[in-house]
Amino acid sequence: MNIIKKFMQMDRRYVFALVGICVLIPLLLPIGLPTWVTKPTRDFFNAIDNIPPNQKPILLSFDFTASTMPENMPMAEAVLRHCFGKGIRVLLMTHYPAGTGMIEIALDKVLKEYEKKYGEDYVFLGYMPGGSAVMLSLGESIRRTFPKDYYGNKVDTLPMMADVHNYDDIPLVVSISGSALPLYWIIYAGTTYRQKVACGVTAVSAPEFYPYLETGQFEGMLGGLKGASEYENLVERYNYSNPDVRKTASIGMDAQSLAHFLIIVLVILGNVAFFAIKRSK
Repeated sequence: MNIIKKFMQMDRRYVFALVGICVLIPLLLPIGLPTWVTKPTRDFFNAIDNIPPNQKPILLSFDFTASTMPENMPMAEAVLRHCFGKGIRVLLMTHYPAGTGMIEIALDKVLKEYEKKYGEDYVFLGYMPGGSAVMLSLGESIRRTFPKDYYGNKVDTLPMMADVHNYDDIPLVVSISGSALPLYWIIYAGTTYRQKVACGVTAVSAPEFYPYLETGQFEGMLGGLKGASEYENLVERYNYSNPDVRKTASIGMDAQSLAHFLIIVLVILGNVAFFAIKRSK
């Protein structure tokens, strides 16, 4: 009984320390807990994997900034690995000024793993203000919307863009976002131009996108760190990425899982101790 009373009177700082240890262990020594792939993630993967290599590019829009980077960046990196691993060309853009920095971070990391040539395998269009107006303009002419790429090259001079003029030449738009921008993609690109759209969103905003997923307006969806982790594992399973690559989403899920397990154990022990003391009285 003395042990139970000491447990009930335990300094909360010990709990904080235990949670910190549970989070820190997977970050330093990845565990690799099993991941079950959900249907939205599988559909997202198939939407990209069904695109023939070395032909028409996907449009990957980095619609997020540093505030949602922990959830969105692993998704974007996994999409790049999937495309580069299979030989699918990628057209990159963003709706946020800070999004250009996110694209550069992802490219700097992923390009070290693949031999890809700028202008032939991928093109970085950059940022253009306007939101929905930009989405509509892309449906008419990519060249008029982005006369030059992020590096100042004329889009007409890039070999990959020779036969890419508008949405008719883009089999899929992927919006990785921490906001409601994926909804604008299906409204302006999907509804107006019949463009296929897939999205990767934060866990807190995922519920608002499920109705559009169920109606088929999204080809697939990655929901939060869990969806990113599932997608990372699919990309590795199909040999599109190096098994030695650090899977940041999967590592993050391991940390979350251990912390959640600890909290569940503490809740159970706390209830057992409470009722044991109550009964003894």
